[in-house]
Amino acid sequence: MPENTGEIQVRNNNGTFHKGNSGNPGGKPKGARNKTTLAIQELLDGEAEAITRKVIELAKEGDSAAIRLVMERILPARKDSPVTLTIPEINKLDDIVAVVGSIINAVASGEITPSEGQAITTMIEHLRHNIETLQLQQKLEHLESLIKSRN
Repeated sequence: MPENTGEIQVRNNNGTFHKGNSGNPGGKPKGARNKTTLAIQELLDGEAEAITRKVIELAKEGDSAAIRLVMERILPARKDSPVTLTIPEINKLDDIVAVVGSIINAVASGEITPSEGQAITTMIEHLRHNIETLQLQQKLEHLESLIKSRN
C-alpha cells in the first residue's frame, strides 16, 4: 500500500480508477479518430473506386445485396415526408383549440395519418408552451414595473 504523501490517489488498490477520476481527465482530443476506423480507411485508400465499381458490377449482375447497397446510397429511405394540411393561423392561445380540432378532423377523414397528426399536435404543444412562457414573462415584467413605480 502506498504511503500517504499528501497527493490525491486516483487509483484504487486494485489499480482501477476511483469513482469520478479518469486516466484522461482532459478527454479525447477534438478530432481524434477510432484506431479501427483509421486502419480500415488506410486499407481502403486507393481502392475505393475499384470496390465501388465491383459493387456496381455485382448489382448489374443481379446480386441482391449489392443492389440494396447501391440503392441505399443512391436513394436513401426517407425518414418522413412532408404533410400538406391547411390549418387556422395561431396568434394566441385560444386559436390552438381550433387548430387541434382541425387536425383531429384531418386524421378522422384520412387526410393525414394518426402519427402525422400526433407529430403536428406535438409541435403545437411546444408552441403553446412558448406562448404561455412569453405571456408569463410579460405579466412578470408588468408587475415588476408596477412595483417600481410605487416605490
